[in-house]
Amino acid sequence: MRPDAEDRRSATEDRLRAALAARAALVTYRDLRPEVPVPERSWGVRRVRRVAFAALGLAAAVVAVCLLVLLPRSPADPAPTTPAHAPGISEPPPSAPVRPADPSSTDPRVTRP
Repeated sequence: MRPDAEDRRSATEDRLRAALAARAALVTYRDLRPEVPVPERSWGVRRVRRVAFAALGLAAAVVAVCLLVLLPRSPADPAPTTPAHAPGISEPPPSAPVRPADPSSTDPRVTRP
């Protein structure tokens, strides 16, 4: 490089630095103002995600309660059964003659309710 080109560059840089410093000196704290906040959307991604997770949690809780209530109990805890009914015994009609007979010939009839 030639010495003239180097001198021109440093002179240009010096003038540029001086201009930027002068401009910066003109700006005070009163000229600066806070940045205007970006308006948020009414339903942001985070809010939608929170609502979705809450809905999924609620649905899981409802399913768990339904499964606990509606599923049959374990085999170790069987469901109670209704008691058996005693069979009713009917005697032969009284119009038949009563005669002594051996025990094998009498036939009591079993009736169910």
